[in-house]
Amino acid sequence: MLFALVLNGLLLLALLTLAPHPEQRQDDMRLPVTFDVAAGPEAKKEKAAAKEKEKAKERSEDKEREPPKPEKTPPVRPVETLPAPLVKLPSPLPSPLPFLELESPQMAAADIGRMPRKAEAGSATGQGDQAAVAGPGEGPGGVQLFEAEWHRRPTHAELSTYIPGNAPAQGWGLVACKTVDDYHVENCQALGESPAGSGFARAVRLAAWQFRVRPPRVNGKPMIGSWVRIRIDYSRSKAPAGDEG
Repeated sequence: MLFALVLNGLLLLALLTLAPHPEQRQDDMRLPVTFDVAAGPEAKKEKAAAKEKEKAKERSEDKEREPPKPEKTPPVRPVETLPAPLVKLPSPLPSPLPFLELESPQMAAADIGRMPRKAEAGSATGQGDQAAVAGPGEGPGGVQLFEAEWHRRPTHAELSTYIPGNAPAQGWGLVACKTVDDYHVENCQALGESPAGSGFARAVRLAAWQFRVRPPRVNGKPMIGSWVRIRIDYSRSKAPAGDEG
């Protein structure tokens, strides 16, 4: 028993002897050293640019906060009072002409389709030549004129539209026209009228765009492009009751 106690005491002493002793650290009594690193030229430029951006942003925000300035209106000049312009009253329109009517004898005389034509001698087709009514020098530019033959006679409405307001009660107008395709005529020119100065020739020329005239025939062949003479007789009379409206 005693031996065991002594042995344990020796082991404990050995452990305490062999255990490392902790080192005691001594405080460093020297003053701390600080370092200040100076900025290079590029860093200065970046810093200045950042400051400029901040200032510009502040200025823009200030402008947005400011109320808009009222626009300056130009001074109002006094309006000079001008005299009122003279207004010329339109002349009264001429009274409308009564409905144009042609009597039976006049209609027969105006029917140029019934005028005699020179028959073609020995023609196998049976179509005669159309006789010229005026030789060279009588038509526009010295062309030869042929007597016109209606493909469709114009109506009263087509003719009366172009009669002048101061036209006499009776008269006639004569024009020369060039035949074209589809029984039309063009380039109409006034040849004469009766009474002189009545305006009937001009009325026929203006209404001619509605005419349907057969072209002259020579040896049974239509001569499109030839010139024809067209005469319209006019007679004014009162329209019968009940035709209006």
